[in-house]
Amino acid sequence: MQSFSLGQNQISILPGRRPDAPVIYLPSVKDEGACISRYLLESGCPDLTLISISDLSWNHDMAPWDCPAVFPKGDPFTGGADAYIHQLTEQILPEAERRIGSEPVWRGIAGYSLAGLFAIYTLYHTDLFSRAASMSGSLWFPGFSEYMESHSLAVRPDCIYLSLGKKEHKTRNPLMKAVAHHTEKAFSWFQSQNIHVTFEWNEGGHFDHPDQRTAAGIQWIVEQH
Repeated sequence: MQSFSLGQNQISILPGRRPDAPVIYLPSVKDEGACISRYLLESGCPDLTLISISDLSWNHDMAPWDCPAVFPKGDPFTGGADAYIHQLTEQILPEAERRIGSEPVWRGIAGYSLAGLFAIYTLYHTDLFSRAASMSGSLWFPGFSEYMESHSLAVRPDCIYLSLGKKEHKTRNPLMKAVAHHTEKAFSWFQSQNIHVTFEWNEGGHFDHPDQRTAAGIQWIVEQH
């Protein structure tokens, strides 16, 4: 593994065996890349390079637009995703791949929770990623379902993976209790566009086994042909 800093972000590269192996970009909270990489190795995942990006301004960088806090003591969302996509594609990606030393056969983007929302949103803004995995994605985000259906994708992805915990919608929070509805709606929408998409239900709630769930989503998009 090699690491470097760019601005406030810490980037960790967990290289594949081949320099041209597929590259998965993973915005993460606490640089969970090494743990997820171990799960991928143990499960026999095909060769890939995992690039974990941490030290994010989470509620800003991953949010597509402004939204009030969803919990009484929580922070509001201050939509900085457009600017962060530019930073990811124009700064982080070129530097990471310069260090890898080869252009990958394809690129994917993956994320858990708000980063899962960001992974899907990114497909509407750049054609650099041909596969996406959104695990327990925050697709409850106000206006996001309408955005997906009223805007054009920047790239027609090879495949999209969606997952959700069976208990995630069992909450009193009026926004988050709609997450199952909106995730199923996203699944149906991508299906209607003839995009190869799957939706997997997991046991538990939002905070159960996020690293394993993330590894499962990444493995699925890597295994598709």
